[in-house]
Amino acid sequence: MLDTTVLRHAADRAARHYEDLDHLPVAARASYPELLGRLDRPLPDRGVDPVRVIDELIDDTLDGFVGAGGPRFFGWVIGGSTPGAIAADWLMSAWDQNAAIYQCSPAAAVAEEVAGAWLKDVLGLPSDASFGLVTGCQMAHFTALAAARHSLYRDRGVDVERDGLFGAPRVRVITGDHRHESLIRAIRYLGFGAGSVQQVRLDDDGRMNMVALEEALAADPGAPTIVCLMAGDLNTGAADPFHAACDLAHARGAWVHVDGAFGLWMNASPARRSMLDGVERADSWATDGHKWLQLPYDNGFAFVRNAAMHHAALAMTAGYFIPPDGSGRDQVNWNPEWSRRARGVVAYAALRCLGREGVARLVDEACRLTERLVEGLGRLPGCEVMAPARMNQGLVRFVAPDGAHDAFTDRVTDAIREEGTAWFGASTWRGLRVMRISVCNHRTTDADVDRTLDAVERVLARVS
Repeated sequence: MLDTTVLRHAADRAARHYEDLDHLPVAARASYPELLGRLDRPLPDRGVDPVRVIDELIDDTLDGFVGAGGPRFFGWVIGGSTPGAIAADWLMSAWDQNAAIYQCSPAAAVAEEVAGAWLKDVLGLPSDASFGLVTGCQMAHFTALAAARHSLYRDRGVDVERDGLFGAPRVRVITGDHRHESLIRAIRYLGFGAGSVQQVRLDDDGRMNMVALEEALAADPGAPTIVCLMAGDLNTGAADPFHAACDLAHARGAWVHVDGAFGLWMNASPARRSMLDGVERADSWATDGHKWLQLPYDNGFAFVRNAAMHHAALAMTAGYFIPPDGSGRDQVNWNPEWSRRARGVVAYAALRCLGREGVARLVDEACRLTERLVEGLGRLPGCEVMAPARMNQGLVRFVAPDGAHDAFTDRVTDAIREEGTAWFGASTWRGLRVMRISVCNHRTTDADVDRTLDAVERVLARVS
C-alpha cells in the first residue's frame, strides 16, 4: 500500500503555519549565507525519509520567508490565500491533472470554463469576451496583446502567426508614464521591442493626459497602435479616463488594452466601480488572481473582447489530439501554456467560497483599511502624506531634520521592516523617494493597522 503519511504530515504543518501567520515576524530573518549553509547539503546517493525531508525543509527555511501571506504585509500588492483556495490548490496537486485540453481532463476544463464566466461577471466585463487563465498579470498581458498583434496585422494583410514579424510594419505601443514593467516585458516577448513604447505624460491627478494621447495618436495616424491604460496606478491607485481614451483610440483604429492587475477588481464592489467608469469599452484586460481574489500563486486572468482574435493568436492542434466532439473547451487555445496546472479549479473554488458579496467585501475592507493606515501615518511626527489613499494604495515620506528626505525615507522604511511588525517597500514617485502603502490581504484588521502605527511611531522615535 502506498504510504501517504508525508502528505498528512505536510498538511498538518502547513495548517499550523497558516494559523501562526498573524504572530510571525513579517520580514525574513535568515541571511543568504545562513540559508545556503542549511540547504546546500550534498545530494544523497540513497533517498531520505520523506517526513524527515519535509521537517528539515521547514526548519531550514521558515525564517527565510517573507510573511507576504500575513495581515501586515503592506509592500507590493500581494494578497493572502484563503483556506478554501489553498485547499483546492492542494487537491489539484493530488489530482495531478494537466489542464491543457478537454480530453486530458474534462472536469478541469469545465471548471475553468465556469470560472471564466464568473470572473467576467464579477469584474464587469462583456459576457461574450474570451478569457485565458494564466500564471499572473505578466502572461495575461502577453496573451491579450498576442490577440492585439493578430488583429492589427490581419487588418494590414499580415499573417504574423505564419510569417512572423519579418517585413511587417512596426507596432507602436502608447502608455502613460505610470506603466508597469510587466507590460514592457510582454511587449518584448511579442517581438515589438521595448523601443516601440511611447510614453505620454500624466495629468495632475496621475492619469493619462488626454491631450497628450491625442497628440501621440495624430503624430502617426496610419501606424498599427496599441494604447495601454491603467486601472490602478501602482503608486497612487489612479485610473485612466477610460471613456475619453477609448473614444480617441478607437477613432484611430487602435487596440485598447487595460492593465488592471489589482485595480480591475474595483468593479467587484458596487460602492467603488464608478472609479473604473468606461473600462468595459476596452479591447482586452489583464489582472491577477493572487491579489484581490486571494488565490495562491500562480494565477492570472486575460480577457479579450473579440474571441476570434484571441483564438487565432494562440490556437494550435496536434495529430495526437482526440478529435473534439463539439463539447468542452480546449484551454491550450486560449493561453500560452501547454502543460499547465488546473488553475481554473482553484479560481472556481475561491469564487464559490466568497460569492459576489465576499469579493466585494474584500475590496471594500482593504480600501477602508488603507485609508486608515495612510491617514494614521500622516499624523505621526515627521511623516508626510504624498499621495492620499486611493483604491488600496498610498504614499508617504519621512521628513529629515537636515533636509535629506530621500535618504531618510529609505532609512526609516528599512528600519520598519527590520523591526518586524510590518513590511513596507520604498519607491520613487515624481522624483522623490517615498514609502508605499498597499493593503491587499483578507486577514488584515483594524488591530493590524493599530499595531503597525505603533511600530512605526517607535521606529521614528528611535531613528530621528
